Amino acid sequence: MDGGLTLSYGQSVPPGGESLVHTLRARAEADPLNVIATAIFFLAIAHTFSTALFTDAGRAVQRRHDARERAAGRTPLPQLRAEVLRLLGEVEVVFGLWVLPLIVAMTMKRGWEATTHYFNDTVSYTEALFVVVIMALASTRPIVSLAETVLRRLAMLGRGTPGAWWVTILIAGPLLGSIVTEPAAMTLCALVLSRQFFDLEPSERLKYATLGLLFVNVSIGGTLTHFAAPPVLMVARPWGWDTAFMFANVGWRAMLAIVVSTCAVFLVFRRELAALALRNAVRDVDLPDEDAVGSGAELLPLPPWVVLVHVGFMVWTVANAHHPALFIGGFLFFLGFSRATASYQSRLDLKAPLLVGFFLGGLVILGGLQSWWIAPTLRYLSETSLFLGSALLTAFNDNALITYLGTLVPELDPRLKLALVEGAVAGGGLTVIANAPNPVGQAILGRFFNHAVHPWRLFVGALVPTLIAVAAFRLL
Repeated sequence: MDGGLTLSYGQSVPPGGESLVHTLRARAEADPLNVIATAIFFLAIAHTFSTALFTDAGRAVQRRHDARERAAGRTPLPQLRAEVLRLLGEVEVVFGLWVLPLIVAMTMKRGWEATTHYFNDTVSYTEALFVVVIMALASTRPIVSLAETVLRRLAMLGRGTPGAWWVTILIAGPLLGSIVTEPAAMTLCALVLSRQFFDLEPSERLKYATLGLLFVNVSIGGTLTHFAAPPVLMVARPWGWDTAFMFANVGWRAMLAIVVSTCAVFLVFRRELAALALRNAVRDVDLPDEDAVGSGAELLPLPPWVVLVHVGFMVWTVANAHHPALFIGGFLFFLGFSRATASYQSRLDLKAPLLVGFFLGGLVILGGLQSWWIAPTLRYLSETSLFLGSALLTAFNDNALITYLGTLVPELDPRLKLALVEGAVAGGGLTVIANAPNPVGQAILGRFFNHAVHPWRLFVGALVPTLIAVAAFRLL
């Protein structure tokens, strides 16, 4: 079939001479499942922008239920409808939920065998699994303490004030992502920010500005190398890009954009950051005692060998990021080591990593069926429009998928390749679904926001850093 093909194929590009509208119409008519899958995908996106409505509705239902139960002299219990609404308000489960109607539609159109073939043999869950493992490892006490110790030395150059911590984390942390990978950098930045900044209760406006800046900086901060940022990783091998190429063409511009964006936002909020320094003391490095495993006993001081072993597990995971059998096997060994050294470990909470993995799994399932319209759209764009189109499409899809589809376009001009990747990473902070590490940051920092992270306020918070990144990539 020459139309928009889905499932295990669908990687064709529009033939020359046809208009984009004609190509998309032909693909939609050739396979109506294309349209159904895209409709479900955009409904899922709309759901992510309305999760706060479900959360508020769930709270209202639970409050009314509790009032009725107390009036009747009974102890209030969770109400089923309220819990369902709260589930629908969890961003991390949105895409996974919308996979269910996709399974129904695909089974009705193609049959169960074709459906299982797509889910089992076509979709790659490696990135989602990697994020689960690296997030769990990066959030352990030894790794967080090591990262915080390094960042503290840099922050002390600014006398260790909340503003100094804020600048240090948002510049050094994302750049670290070019070495430890972006998901690990996001985890470490979010955890240290939560303890050195968000615990100080800044204003909602500053919270959103910080979260948007963090998402943008991490998205572009992994471009100094060819293996750390998912959208770069997708194209590095097919296009022959290495670390020297990435730094010379993208990396130094990303570094400049990170520094300029962080300084610009700092100047806007400098008075509030100074006020935080007066109201609150900088928090202690170590995790609180209640994070200890077991009966609440205090954690023992961390010996260097425990930290080194944790670093070794991180290195193993990053080095084998493309081999799930190896990094998952390593993680199972880590769980045993963590249990054996429980007196040095904080509580290992796997809920957040698993929810983020569930989110990304649903995203790659639904996003993988969008090539029928994204690939030809990219094929018809000029350099500037490709850059802007890539940044825009990234806001509604994982940027790694956008760049991967670019590799399916034959004989793409080198300038267009750079424009595609630069646009994808520049737009990676505009929404929570734009870049794979973003759900990690939201899962860790979401508790500091009223009810939940509002998508539109996140978009506004990320807009200025995004525009600065656009200027760095396009004007320099």
